[in-house]
Amino acid sequence: MQPGLEGPSQAEWEEWNAQLQEVGQQYQALLQDLLEKMAPDAAADTIHTDMREAFQAGAESLMRNPQLLWQTKACLLQDQWRLWQNGWRAVSGEAVEPLVVPMPGDRRFQDEAWTQDPCYQAILQQYLLFSRTVEGLIEQLEGLPEQQKRNLAFYARQLVNAMAPTNFITTNPEVMRRIQETRGQNLVDGLTQLRKDLANSSDGLNVTMTDRSAFEIGRNVAVTPGHVVFENELIQLIQYTPTTDTVFKTPLLVVPPWINKYYILDLRQDNSLVKWLVDQGHTVFLISWRNPGPEQRDLTWADYMQMGPITAMEAIGQACGEKSVNLFSYCVGGTLAASTVAYLTSTRRGRKVKSVTYMATLQDFRDPGELGVLLSEPILAGIEARLEQNGYLDGRSMAYTFNLLRENDLFWSFYVSNYLKGDNPAPFDLLYWNTDGTNLPAGTHGWYLRHMYLENRLAQPGGIELDGVKIDLRKISTPSYFVSTRDDHIAKWNSTYYGALLPKGPVTFVLGGSGHIAGIVNPPHRNKYGYWTNSELPDTHEEWFEGAEFHEGSWWPHWQQWMTEGGYADPDKRVPARQPGEGELPLLEEAPGRYVRATIPEVLGEVPSSQA
Repeated sequence: MQPGLEGPSQAEWEEWNAQLQEVGQQYQALLQDLLEKMAPDAAADTIHTDMREAFQAGAESLMRNPQLLWQTKACLLQDQWRLWQNGWRAVSGEAVEPLVVPMPGDRRFQDEAWTQDPCYQAILQQYLLFSRTVEGLIEQLEGLPEQQKRNLAFYARQLVNAMAPTNFITTNPEVMRRIQETRGQNLVDGLTQLRKDLANSSDGLNVTMTDRSAFEIGRNVAVTPGHVVFENELIQLIQYTPTTDTVFKTPLLVVPPWINKYYILDLRQDNSLVKWLVDQGHTVFLISWRNPGPEQRDLTWADYMQMGPITAMEAIGQACGEKSVNLFSYCVGGTLAASTVAYLTSTRRGRKVKSVTYMATLQDFRDPGELGVLLSEPILAGIEARLEQNGYLDGRSMAYTFNLLRENDLFWSFYVSNYLKGDNPAPFDLLYWNTDGTNLPAGTHGWYLRHMYLENRLAQPGGIELDGVKIDLRKISTPSYFVSTRDDHIAKWNSTYYGALLPKGPVTFVLGGSGHIAGIVNPPHRNKYGYWTNSELPDTHEEWFEGAEFHEGSWWPHWQQWMTEGGYADPDKRVPARQPGEGELPLLEEAPGRYVRATIPEVLGEVPSSQA
C-alpha cells in the first residue's frame, strides 16, 4: 500500500464481492449462450478448414526455407534483447525511444499509459514487435500461390489484431482504471451487453455500434419528402416531391444496393444525395428493396432485374409519360443496372435508358479485395449449402463479414468499449444504418457470388444469361458515368476502373477521395476529399491515375455538369415540376414506405431482444 492511502473498507469489500459474484453469474450464462450458438454450419466449417490449410501451407513454405526461419529467429532474439535493455532503462527513469511505434492512424494505443508507464510500454512494444515479425515473415514466404498467400496474410492479421493487449482486461490501462472507478460494474454491464448482442447475432458477433433508440426511419433519417407510388413483391417505388418550379424532362431512377438499405443516400438533410438531386431539378424516383425472408428464397438475379429497374421504368412511364430514364446506381445496384442496360440492349430496348451512372460499382471482378479471401470454391460451396437450407443469407452474417474487413475500427474498438469498459454506444446515424441490415435471398445471392465474384462472368461476352438472353457489356452504347473512390475496400477502384473499359458508348470515369461511403456521400458544401478526372481511358488504372487532374471538393457538381452538357438532363427542355400522384400512379403511402422499415428480426419472426 502506498503511503497515505487507506485500504478498502468492509463495505467496499462487500461491494467488490457482490460485483464479482454478478460477473461470475453473467459469465456462466454467457458460456451457455455460446454453447447454444455452436451448431454445425457448412459455411463456418469451410472457413475454418481454409484457415487451417493456409497456415499449414505457410508453415511448409517456411520449413522449405530454413535460412528465412533462422534469420527471423535471429532478428527476433536481437530485438527482444533490445526491448529488455530499453525496459530496464525506462524503469530506472531514463527516457527511451521506442523500438517499434504503432502505425499512423492506429487509435488503439492513444492512452498516455502506453508511453508513460514502463509496464504498459513493454507490453505494447512486445506486441508491436510480434505483429511486425508476423507480417514481415509472411511477405517473405516463397512458393505459395498468390491467392493462398493473400488468404494467409488476411487470417494472420485477424489473429494478430485479436491478440492486441487492448482486447484484454488486465493489459488495457483504460479498462483497469474503469474497474477501479466502478468497482467492477463495467464488467457486469459489459457482460450484459455482450449477451444481448450475441442473442441478436446470426454468425459471429454483431457488436452494438450505436444507440439505436436515437434514430427512427422517417423521423430523423430517410426524411426527404415523397410518396410510394408503386409496389410489387420486391420493390416499393418512391417518387420524391420536387423543390423547384421546373424539372428536367427525363426522370432519374435511383437503383441502390439491396445489401443494407437505400437510405445511406438519404441519411440526413445536410448530406442527403437524394435531396441534392431533387434540388438540382431532377424528378427523382428511387427503388426501395424489400427485406426478404424465406418466402423469397427463389428470387433470382433476373427477377431483381425484371421486378426492379425494368418494372420501375414502366411505372415511371405511367407517372410521367416519359419513355426513357436516366439510371443512377450504387454498389451492387450498379452491377444490376449494368446487367439491365446490357439486357435491354440485347433485346433492342436500349433507348429506354438515356444515361447510366455507376457509383462504386464492380462489373469486372478481377480483384474483389479481401472479400475474395472468403469466396474460394470450398467456402462458397459452404455458403451455398447454407442458402439451400435456410432460403436466405442472414444480413447480420454479411454485416459481420464486412466489419472484419476493418476489424480494428468496426469490431474490436466496439468490443473494448461495450464489453470491457461497459460504455453505452453514442448515437451515430451512419452506424445506425450500418447495423440496419437486410437478408439476401438464396436464388440471387449464391448465383451472384459464383457468377460474378468467383468466375467473373459479367466481364465476359455472353458469360451471363438472363431470362434466356445472353448479355454483353461491350455492346452497351448508353453514355456512362463511373465514379469510384480511392480508399474503397469493398469495390476497389483498381477493379471498377476496368468495368469502365467495357462499354462501347461514351464513358467518363471519375475517382473520388476517401472510401466506399464517405467518398460517394460527399456533399459539396463540406468541400472534402476531392476527386480526380482524366478525359482519356488508358489500358490500366495506373496509367489513368498518372494522367489524372485533381479537383477540390465533391464530384457531385461534376456529375451534374456531365448530365446537363451531355443533354441527358437538358436545361433547355425543362418541364413544370411533377408532383407525386399527378400521373396515372396513385399515392400508396408517404416516403420512406414500409419496406425500408422492416428489420431482420421482424422478417424472420424473431422476438426483439428488448422483449426477450
